Amino acid sequence: MNPSTTDRPTGPCVLTLSCPDVPGIVRSVSGFLFDQGHTILESQQFSDPESGTFFLRVGFAPADGGGAEVEPLRAAFADVATEYAMTWKIVSADEPTRVLVMVSREAHCLNELLFRNSVGDLNLDVAAVVSNHTDLRHVAERFEVPFHHIPVTAATKREAEAALLDLVADLGVELVVLARYMQILSDDLCKQLEGRAINIHHSMLPSFKGARPYHQAHQRGVKVIGATAHYVTSDLDEGPIIEQQIAEVNHAMSPAALVARGRGTEARALLHAVRWHTENRVLLNGGRTVVLR
Repeated sequence: MNPSTTDRPTGPCVLTLSCPDVPGIVRSVSGFLFDQGHTILESQQFSDPESGTFFLRVGFAPADGGGAEVEPLRAAFADVATEYAMTWKIVSADEPTRVLVMVSREAHCLNELLFRNSVGDLNLDVAAVVSNHTDLRHVAERFEVPFHHIPVTAATKREAEAALLDLVADLGVELVVLARYMQILSDDLCKQLEGRAINIHHSMLPSFKGARPYHQAHQRGVKVIGATAHYVTSDLDEGPIIEQQIAEVNHAMSPAALVARGRGTEARALLHAVRWHTENRVLLNGGRTVVLR
């Protein structure tokens, strides 16, 4: 659980949890919310028979139409959570997620995220754009987001990743988004960002992992290409999958044409993944991702 630093009254809240699947969970959660004077606005649940794990996402708000104080709710819910051995969090649905976006030289995913956020389609507080190049500084500046250039070479990789982690800590970043950041993160950095870093890979994983996936797809004569948004892990392109998008292609298209067609799938997949994560709809179950929509 990652407590918020604020206890001011808010609007609707969201509770997400996972725990061993036993009878009584939904009754206990709904009873708790009733006793606290809240009404349930929406609820999604899923029981995974393979792992025996139960997942629940509940949106709720004070029944009297007033504001909810998140910290007292967290403190009160602790007993219920302990009884069922829950992994859980309660957050304000209105509170924006503090995000840092990492890019290299491709602008389409960054543009999509910043534009969608600027018109209210995402609820993000974009703290910074970080890049190993300066090509996209103008994009960040257009949306009035601070830009940080952290160059990376084989000799400076450790120092560069330390500088990134310092930024994440100093800016209070909750989610790191790799929006076509074309550097492989070290195992240590992946562990430091576990569960709070999303990457976009330009193929339908698990097919065509690694470098130049569109060229791999062209060589195999595929009829659809895709993009996969997944959590970052130390196993390259093996993290739990959040979202996938596809586009039709044909034999007459060159690798460059596949790249051009794929930009739309990449931007859409990453957009949806970020939205689901920030709306607290994504729950991790080991190597599997459960998305409660």
